[in-house]
Amino acid sequence: MKGWRGRILTVDLDSGKTAALTLAARDYAKQIGGRGLAGSLLFPEVTRHWRDPQLPLIFMTGPLVDTLAPTPGRMTVMSRSPLTGTICDASVGGGFGVQLKRAGWDGILVTGWSPRLCAIEIHNDKVQVPEVESAAGLSPKQLRDRIGVEGSIAAVGRAAENGVRFAGIIVDEHYFAGRGGLGRLMASRNLKYIRVRGESPTPVYDSGELKAARRDILRLSAASPVLQGELGLQVFGTAALYDLMHQRRMMPTANFRRTRFPGAEQLNAPATQKRYQPHSSGCAGCHIRCKKSDSRGRGLPEFETLSHFTALLENHDLEVVMAANQICSATGMDTIEAGATLACHFEILGREPQAGEILDLLQAMATGARPDLGEGAFRLASAAGRPETAMTVKGQSLPAYDPRGAYGMALAYAVSTRGGCHLRAYPISHEILRKPVATNRFSFAGKARMIKIAEDQNAVVDSLTACKFMFFAASLEEYSRALAAVTGLETNAHELQSAGEQIMNREREMNRANGFSDNDDDLPPRFFHEPGSSGSGIRIPALDRNAFLAARATYYRIRENRSPGKRDENTT
Repeated sequence: MKGWRGRILTVDLDSGKTAALTLAARDYAKQIGGRGLAGSLLFPEVTRHWRDPQLPLIFMTGPLVDTLAPTPGRMTVMSRSPLTGTICDASVGGGFGVQLKRAGWDGILVTGWSPRLCAIEIHNDKVQVPEVESAAGLSPKQLRDRIGVEGSIAAVGRAAENGVRFAGIIVDEHYFAGRGGLGRLMASRNLKYIRVRGESPTPVYDSGELKAARRDILRLSAASPVLQGELGLQVFGTAALYDLMHQRRMMPTANFRRTRFPGAEQLNAPATQKRYQPHSSGCAGCHIRCKKSDSRGRGLPEFETLSHFTALLENHDLEVVMAANQICSATGMDTIEAGATLACHFEILGREPQAGEILDLLQAMATGARPDLGEGAFRLASAAGRPETAMTVKGQSLPAYDPRGAYGMALAYAVSTRGGCHLRAYPISHEILRKPVATNRFSFAGKARMIKIAEDQNAVVDSLTACKFMFFAASLEEYSRALAAVTGLETNAHELQSAGEQIMNREREMNRANGFSDNDDDLPPRFFHEPGSSGSGIRIPALDRNAFLAARATYYRIRENRSPGKRDENTT
């Protein structure tokens, strides 16, 4: 095979034994890689509790990783979520996927539990599982200082070790498999880090055709205002979206009680860039380089972080946002869930945070001094008898797009297979960015089909594995050409879209096997009873419950060819 390495490393932490798992070529072709291949391996074991050592924790690359295809530096981490109980996958950048492919492995499947803190060290074919008790509590930077900078490192931080349910996995200090708590799961196995070093470039089928496909994709990227325009991601990073959400009156403010944040124009991407004079970096092989850091090496906040640690918490101090981002980065906490949990906490208290409280409470979360906050917004609100204050879907907090201002986003949040998530379908591209086709953001008409198509496409993107940002410009047409050049397999956009449909359907089946139903495909009541912040000619009404349910029923019909509530008894 070309593109794939044909081997998946299995590691049993109970015994310390390792082995190579080989799959048939047809399995690779059908599942593609990344999220698709990881999901197929998770499927037989998915009803295991997240604490069960035999539930696999899977790191999986795709065929385009470590090739000339644009954005070839991502991989998928997948298992069940300690936060939600749903299936959980996270797409993460950095250099880990490239190093893993160069070491001759497509992925890693970890099972078991180590009685002592351990690591997995991979150098090409050589794999060791050493004890690393002295690494307990180390931050990503401290860990790299201790063990050296060779290769790429995926590690957990203090938050995961201290039981925070939304702790992520940190790759190369600055990249995160952030949502759903996969870091908590990894820490529960007594696995501190995985380091991989590889020296064998991934072979491709037709390098000339791949270069041609790359040129086409890069040409489309260069013409995209969203990606490489003067106000786009290449210049400002994801924070470029901050002004847009504010102006469209869909910026979650005061725990989603309002949708506009006065003073946001002093906190936007241009203001942040002027103040911190950042330089750019990116995932392995990426030309967009959307990561921004200041002269002290501090990462500038991504859009979701900037929004949730300003508007959601009614905070106007950029230095607090920078410090909050640093705390979450160093300890390994998902910034979306951390910010949303604090917003929920202060609504329960009935007041705004005071000076210093945000940072103090983040530290208390990470160290385990406030285990109630480390449980996330859903459990915090439930324990306080105030479930209406948790802005969550399936137990995971919503990101920084208020669904009252984009009805496709409302539906996408509700039906997402990993809980409150903007990346399963990302209808913002249609409803706000107007790409590739503009739609009316205040209507559910056509949104069910739009969400289904986008979910299937993004399942493919996460399986290739590529960056979703590229699909502001390119499509599966261009990437199917790149995939064919890498693997030698004839394919096209239609076949890839069909593969994505099967991946999505399997994920919904896995959630059903764990007890999730239509009742879980829903939004917090607040969005149906309270309007957003209208003004400047823009009206943000509460969502129409009946229209939402009708759109959801249409989604079920399109996705599963069924009416609401219909279930296959053998499946459930």
